[in-house]
Amino acid sequence: QVQLVESGGGLVQAGGSLRLSCAASGSTVGINAMGWYRQAPGKQRELVATITSGGSTNYADSVKGRFTISRDNARKTVYMQMNSLKPEDTAVYYCNVERFHVGYWGQGTQVTVSS
Repeated sequence: QVQLVESGGGLVQAGGSLRLSCAASGSTVGINAMGWYRQAPGKQRELVATITSGGSTNYADSVKGRFTISRDNARKTVYMQMNSLKPEDTAVYYCNVERFHVGYWGQGTQVTVSS
């Protein structure tokens, strides 16, 4: 089993920045992709960004150029730097990791962007 603990959410004004962190513990050997998803009220959960163990990244079109995902393999931690935040970025952000083709989710952290 993999346990994920997220941090870094909060309330920020439009145009501001936040940095999310997600630390993995437990059975972490074999973790491949790590990423962030988000779910706004009344909407489906959507992919925000992912990063493979080799460092390849993938972003949703809506966040390209504003968000940057990175990871520290030694610390088993994935980060997401979010700049130029918009009210439409308001959502619960969930960390996800894939290990041997099984996905694990964090508990979520709220990000609220005020206009």
